[in-house]
Amino acid sequence: MKNVIVVFALSVIASLGLQAQTVTGKWKTIDDETGKPKSIVEITEDNGKIYGKVIEILTDKKDAKCDKCPGADKGKPIKGLTIIKGLKKDGSEYSGGTITDPGSGKEYKCALKLDGADKLNVRGYIGIQALGRTQTWIRVK
Repeated sequence: MKNVIVVFALSVIASLGLQAQTVTGKWKTIDDETGKPKSIVEITEDNGKIYGKVIEILTDKKDAKCDKCPGADKGKPIKGLTIIKGLKKDGSEYSGGTITDPGSGKEYKCALKLDGADKLNVRGYIGIQALGRTQTWIRVK
């Protein structure tokens, strides 16, 4: 009986550890220029694809709109805007989708990769990943 309880407890602990190793959840973005928190993005999975929506603005620009965004996103409030679209798991990272920079309105190819349980490397690039830049987002607990 003790062995059953131990195995059950280890299974629960292992499953919690696996859940922590996912890109889904809430992430704090950091401004490249100031180093200060900029927004909270909630990353979700829908039908095997990853999406990220701005759910909170942490600066004084809480009512900012994405005036330079392309297509249907043009003029929409940044809060509530889906900026990460259509990424799929590819080994240890997620790629094959896009990310929109609401400040410039530019859309880039995107790759996400966890750095431990609480850091997410978000790479936006044009063409190949070597031609891009990476931001590190921090998990919100």
